[in-house]
Amino acid sequence: MKKRASLGFEDSKAVFGLLRAEQRPLEEIVSDFTSIFSHAFHFIPCFSLSLLLQDKKMLSSTQRLIAFALLHQAYASQKPSANPFINLIISAACDVEAEKCERAFVLQLLQLFGSDGSTSGKELLKQSAADYVKNFDPSVHVFPQQEQLQQQYADKVHPEPYSSPFKDGSIKNVVADPDVPSGCDTNSSEFDLQPGAKPKVGSGDKDETVLGLLSNLALEGLGPHWSRPIPPRLPVQDDELVWLNPVDNHELLWDDGMCVDTSRGAAVRDLIAKALKGPLVPAQQEQVLLELANDPKLVYHCGLTPRKLPELVENNPLIAVEVLTKLINSPEIAEYFTVLVNMDMSLHSMEVVNRLTTAVELPSEFIHMYITNCISSCENIKDKYMQNRLVRLVCVFLQSLIRNNIINVKDLFIEVQAFCIEFSRIREAAALFRLLKSLE
Repeated sequence: MKKRASLGFEDSKAVFGLLRAEQRPLEEIVSDFTSIFSHAFHFIPCFSLSLLLQDKKMLSSTQRLIAFALLHQAYASQKPSANPFINLIISAACDVEAEKCERAFVLQLLQLFGSDGSTSGKELLKQSAADYVKNFDPSVHVFPQQEQLQQQYADKVHPEPYSSPFKDGSIKNVVADPDVPSGCDTNSSEFDLQPGAKPKVGSGDKDETVLGLLSNLALEGLGPHWSRPIPPRLPVQDDELVWLNPVDNHELLWDDGMCVDTSRGAAVRDLIAKALKGPLVPAQQEQVLLELANDPKLVYHCGLTPRKLPELVENNPLIAVEVLTKLINSPEIAEYFTVLVNMDMSLHSMEVVNRLTTAVELPSEFIHMYITNCISSCENIKDKYMQNRLVRLVCVFLQSLIRNNIINVKDLFIEVQAFCIEFSRIREAAALFRLLKSLE
């Protein structure tokens, strides 16, 4: 449901007070309006005024002039086409059923700022609405066509808006009093309530009604309900599957896992948490390995996540190998492999990968990416001592993979050979190079 634009009661009283100031100069009324409502909040009061202007019986002649002046002057600092109510103003200037006084006034509002920026027409705003009506001379005004005004002030001619039959059939929130004869001036003082006198037919506090409409209602009306019944089901064809609704006759099953001792899982979780922070003593390490061997499903409840894997690898590589071996068929194993490939190269990480290659079948893409990462780490390290140490470790690691037929040398021959040549000064690199040549 769209949010309705309406004023609060206090703001409605302020706006209606301005509409009733028919003896004050229009420029003073506009000044009061801009002081009450900041420019950012002009739209809601102007929208309420536009709703009142749609029904010619709601406001008196002077009140309508003041309302049009506020609609125009609220956006006078912008070009006319930027005014959200410009179409309403142009339509009012061309409304043949409206009073000529009102049409002329609206037309003069449109002409306040001509194409040359002249402000001579501002003398109009120095008058009060009552003085304008009193001194109006219809013989001096010529009313142009609506298309001409739209081209001049709205940048382009707008097509006729789409008129929905549902909207045309809506019941307005404001209807004429059926007890008042047609053609009777409802703004006449004859219908005002007189103190102590018996109310006449059609009399009442009209100002109170308008104030209530400003603060509580939108004048868009109540449209007819669009009935949209659920379409009937099509007949089932002979070759069509039929939806079955089986009878829910379920038997209760006893959960044998209820009240089972979970202390073993708690002990493993505590030991894994310690293993992430530092090396475990041999007895604790043996306990973890034994518990995982007895119940492989404990690996899913031990508290390890891919993000924590590097700490486990560096502090307890044997436990890391056992955990990854148990997780090899898990949907998350790819995330663990990604973390293992991207972590900093070390003796423990190579030990974990080397043990995994002999324990389970690893994806060849993972092994190739890990070897590439090892070679890249050796090439990028600046410390010569650490570089020589890592090169030796990588060469021994690669020799182990080749001798155990874990990798196909042809897939990485060029990359590994370039690595051996770059670090040929190191004995292990030369030995790896000779191993490669012997396999050609």
